[in-house]
Amino acid sequence: MLLTVRKISRSFGGFELKNVSFDVQQGQYFVLLGASGVGKSVLLEIIAGLTHPDDGRIFLNGTNITSEKIQKRKIGMVFQSNTLFPHMTVYDNIAYPLRTGYTKHQIPKRVAKLAEDFGVTGLLKRKPQTLSGGESQRISLARAVASEPRCLLLDEPISSLDAKSRPRMRALLRKINAKGQTIIHVTHDYIEAASLGTHIAVMEGGTIAQTGTVDDIFQHPKSEFIARFIGIRNFFKGNLEKPHRQAGLKQFRTDGLAFSVLTDSHAGNGFVCIRNEDVIIHNPSSTAEPTIASNNFEGTIVDIVRFGPGIEVIVNIGTNNLKTQKTANVNPLEIAALITAESAKALNLHCGKKVCISFKASSVKYVEE
Repeated sequence: MLLTVRKISRSFGGFELKNVSFDVQQGQYFVLLGASGVGKSVLLEIIAGLTHPDDGRIFLNGTNITSEKIQKRKIGMVFQSNTLFPHMTVYDNIAYPLRTGYTKHQIPKRVAKLAEDFGVTGLLKRKPQTLSGGESQRISLARAVASEPRCLLLDEPISSLDAKSRPRMRALLRKINAKGQTIIHVTHDYIEAASLGTHIAVMEGGTIAQTGTVDDIFQHPKSEFIARFIGIRNFFKGNLEKPHRQAGLKQFRTDGLAFSVLTDSHAGNGFVCIRNEDVIIHNPSSTAEPTIASNNFEGTIVDIVRFGPGIEVIVNIGTNNLKTQKTANVNPLEIAALITAESAKALNLHCGKKVCISFKASSVKYVEE
């Protein structure tokens, strides 16, 4: 185990971290997911050594580093806001952590390699105040990994970037992780968590509510809070295919079913998320004629559960796509719809009943791998 966090507690003012424990293995992309104020950033600062816990221990490669100095932890950290030294050039910012452990002859070669890997070779003579947000974050990452940390901590590294820079940053983070870098990433964005993480820990009220793989968290939330927080129960991996005749509309295939998706993304592997409140459920006799901009499926209700003020209906849609011919030998597929108790009563819903569901192509959120 690379990093072990055991019963970490910290309180100040009205805030409290309570007995937080989790493990991170070498090479994992571990995401701490939670709303603002639950203690994600404080926990990251405790791991980095910027803040000390009131109780608990932290182990790195089996060594207790709870009271270790920041410089000796071999942990890198990147913050949400720009923390580059404003009086230094990009070259000097990247070279700064190399002053220890590298000779004067090794530093230029190391900086040149990092600049190439992070796509900032043409920026080395610039000052931080002349950079865009995306450029600043790439350089911050290059500086953080320059000294080859055992673990890289990221505190909301994408949230301040513009829409064009975010996909590039996600691709860069995947590249860093693919090379073997262990990453712990803090975010409040479930799409960001699902698109990057191999493992996720959901935080609630200053503690860990659930830990698991991406599939575990999004397909099997352990509590109503987690299900409501992540906003989705409908999470499907698959492949985005070539577009329809209609501009922007593509087909996403998963387990033999095709979803219509409104996206500008290129064809390839990825996943889709559909919020349960965007799924409409109706009796078969009331189903409208399918359109190219809609997703329409037949299925059987397999579960009905109270979900806060509403009712969540789980429907096994299997391969009964109303827009395509039925495909044999495909595993069943379930989708959740969130409706009011009044609607459930009016539709006379019960387990085993045949129903139809639909959702707009614009309601399907696609994220490429």
